[in-house]
Amino acid sequence: MADTGTIETRHGVISYMQSRADGPAILLLHGNSSCKEVFERQFEAPGLAGYRIVAIDLPGHGASEDAKDPARSYTFGGYAEMATEAAAKLGLNKPVIFGWSLGGHIALEMIGSGFDAAGVMISGTPPVTPELESLMAGFNIDPAAENLTGKRDFTEEDVVNYASHTSAVDGSVNAHLLSMCRRTDGRARETMFSSVMEGRALDERAIVATSTVPLAIVNGEGDVFIQPGYFDTLNYAALWPKGVVSVKGAGHAPFLQKPEAFNALLAEFAKSADAS
Repeated sequence: MADTGTIETRHGVISYMQSRADGPAILLLHGNSSCKEVFERQFEAPGLAGYRIVAIDLPGHGASEDAKDPARSYTFGGYAEMATEAAAKLGLNKPVIFGWSLGGHIALEMIGSGFDAAGVMISGTPPVTPELESLMAGFNIDPAAENLTGKRDFTEEDVVNYASHTSAVDGSVNAHLLSMCRRTDGRARETMFSSVMEGRALDERAIVATSTVPLAIVNGEGDVFIQPGYFDTLNYAALWPKGVVSVKGAGHAPFLQKPEAFNALLAEFAKSADAS
């Protein structure tokens, strides 16, 4: 069971849902043009039942307000500032953070800015330097294809294509996730992508190379958005003993497409991070 609510932040009213357990906290951060409900299978996981699981809708996404200042809020740094404020207002003491895709970049930006996390797990998130060469190395970018990740105004075809590529399960997309992709403030995509291209983000390669916060990386074996070999080019200061995990049969969203395998990994990581 989960409860829902809202909190006021400097980046607008933020919607959240949380489990009713009172154990150590796990903060879940969703991806571009998604929403907190994408994590329903983590809230239902028996192996995570003792944790206080909290998922928030980013500004301009889900049931949260659109940003009052898009240029400030719709950036890695703006999202990280919002998530840090939300964690404080919700009383999340040194949570484990799981960040999916854009959420992973937010999580890295948070610890790079000094947020006290017990650990960070990322998925579909190549830690990059905010420059074109690094982005091309980490992501599977086709220069000849339209860039939906940074496109402001989605057509209905764009909505279906983007939601399908990011969060389809067995070839179909949950109706709510489809509607939340449609609802997303297009300025969030446009501003986020352009801000990274302009270098307005922290150096994530440096963060994973120097941060002592325990780090886990769990990617889908069939993730079409990332270059799997890129992760082997990075230096890590605190990568967990399993290294970079590839979940078989999963695409960009292993927590959604292979929840049993993923939830076991998240529970194992959270236990080890809380004990460290």
